[in-house]
Amino acid sequence: MNSVIFLTEEGMRKLKAEIDFLTGVERPRITQLIAEARDKGDLSENAEYDAAKEAQGLLEAKIAQLQNTLRNARIVDESKINTNSVQLMNRIKIKNIQTDKIIDYYIVPEREADLKVGKISVTSPISKGLLGKKVGEFAEIQVPAGKITFEILEISL
Repeated sequence: MNSVIFLTEEGMRKLKAEIDFLTGVERPRITQLIAEARDKGDLSENAEYDAAKEAQGLLEAKIAQLQNTLRNARIVDESKINTNSVQLMNRIKIKNIQTDKIIDYYIVPEREADLKVGKISVTSPISKGLLGKKVGEFAEIQVPAGKITFEILEISL
């Protein structure tokens, strides 16, 4: 059984664009490489042909995986998101109690996580520890470096 994968509208657009690129650009390119390698003669000793066929297999596997993700994807209804407690699609401001460092995160579906821009996966240890907490509450979270206590300062959309 496949589980539901939640995406934002932007995440859904990116997923569809990636599938379109792989099927419309990469697949024909690899098919052309295979044809060119086949034209060079004896396939039993043709490394180019073998490499192109392997690339084709990897590409088809990736396309199948992405299409499966698309079939199971549901767009998060942002109108139903509130800021009473930390949940998926919230922007949060938290303070590390040990260091007094304030951090801003946006909790997103796993597929859309990008720490460089402050988007953390809803399945990350930090998100899991914060989910359901309200402004002013504390969350003690186990991370690889040890336990960290965060105070929730702000929750927004």
